[in-house]
Amino acid sequence: MTTKYTKDHEYIRVEGDVGIVGITDYAQQQLGDVVFVDLPAKGKKVAKGAEAAVVESVKAASEIYAPVSGEVVEVNGALEAAPATVNEDSAGAGWFLKLKLADKSELDGLMSEAEYEAYLKTIS
Repeated sequence: MTTKYTKDHEYIRVEGDVGIVGITDYAQQQLGDVVFVDLPAKGKKVAKGAEAAVVESVKAASEIYAPVSGEVVEVNGALEAAPATVNEDSAGAGWFLKLKLADKSELDGLMSEAEYEAYLKTIS
């Protein structure tokens, strides 16, 4: 299993040809208390960099962008009843959706965990 990161603070954890997409711990801290999550429909095709979901916090609404292109094969319906899970466990139970990857080579443009940690140091 490989985890890659975007500069917009999304992660994608890839196993085979499916990736689990969520936001990083840094992102959930910046958002504050998450109060609502708008998830895409299963079967929706998303392009890399396009809006895949929306998360609303007490501070603002923010788009969650697809780290890679693909088709939504599953969404985390538990977030609708318990959106605070994003704050409590953003890298685990607080994931948003699973994408069937359209082109694995798109992962090459994303950051590794070490690169993402280094990137965070440049913005904080």
